[in-house]
Amino acid sequence: MEKDKTGPLAGVKVVELGGIGPGPFGSMILSDMGAEVLRIDRIVASDSGVPMDDRFNLLNRGRRSVAMDLKKPESVTLVKRLLGQADAVIEGFRPGVAERLGLGPDDCLAANPALVYGRMTGWGQEGPLSQAPGHDLNYIALTGALHSIGTRNGPPVPPLNLVGDFGGGGLYLAFGIVCAILEARQSGKGQVVDAAMVDGASSLMTLIYGMRAAGAWTDERGTNRLDSGAPWYNVYETKDGRYIALASNEPRFYKVTLELLGLDGETLPGQHDRDGWPTLHNRFAEVFRQRTRDEWCALAEGAETCLSPVLSLAEAPLHPHNRARGTFVEVDGVVQPAPAPRFSRTKATIQRGPAAVGEHTDEALTDWGLSASELAALRTAEAIM
Repeated sequence: MEKDKTGPLAGVKVVELGGIGPGPFGSMILSDMGAEVLRIDRIVASDSGVPMDDRFNLLNRGRRSVAMDLKKPESVTLVKRLLGQADAVIEGFRPGVAERLGLGPDDCLAANPALVYGRMTGWGQEGPLSQAPGHDLNYIALTGALHSIGTRNGPPVPPLNLVGDFGGGGLYLAFGIVCAILEARQSGKGQVVDAAMVDGASSLMTLIYGMRAAGAWTDERGTNRLDSGAPWYNVYETKDGRYIALASNEPRFYKVTLELLGLDGETLPGQHDRDGWPTLHNRFAEVFRQRTRDEWCALAEGAETCLSPVLSLAEAPLHPHNRARGTFVEVDGVVQPAPAPRFSRTKATIQRGPAAVGEHTDEALTDWGLSASELAALRTAEAIM
């Protein structure tokens, strides 16, 4: 049996039709918050493009895995039976695939009228591009987000896959599912959550679109206050080839920054004099190269300036602040980010490490009400592994 949960979603049951990227990330978040998420994996796993041992596939953490062949009618019938006990289901197929499998919204809501049906795609369920292939970079390219990230006179820079897959995808999916579950508990009626990365990434750009409408943001990359255009909101190389992140937006922090850099006595352009930004940037860069990254951090400690070291993936878990907060944890020998956000009473935890495909088929299905004879029949039909 699954151990007792403590997170704020304890008692919520979700069936995840396994995929890659944003769907698993959204499922991971729900699991971290205490939901019981049962992952349905294909008997022959799809190629994610990132071959690695199961224990490192951290997006799959926290869930048990049942392996099924969803092309078998017995498997489809089984999924519908599981959905009768679930609060939500998550699928990340191209539009129309779930319907062809017999697991579309109409099929699943017939099995459970209060079910929340979460759909994760890049382009959405309709529109001219709904059937087109794509990945994170393609989706954020259509939103203005990719165009806006990078330095002046340089090309747009891919921001990992944080903006599309995870920020605009998995997070919005998880948020939408929780919203719909809350509503279903009031109305008794389920509904479809259409989480599209192109929509979520556009939503993340709300502030920037507002600033552009106000004339405070231009479409020329690297010329604005948050895109490396402002010298006081930028990254600078230090003497040892490492980097410092400076974000002294407010005048009081900017004043302390000038003092820290020894520039408070120089005649320099004003903080918001855009014509003077290149001069300020060059002077800041010159001064930052005079000390190492850690020397600047020691000098700035306790000062009212927004200066931080740019840490590598190896360094970040070791930083004193991250260690004090437990921002990173180790599970089964693998260091990884801890669940977020935090709760004062219903603590979020990682329920287990990532599972191998089908690792918990018998165990999980037994917990969800199947008998030994039913499992044997499904195995004979090659519907489960």
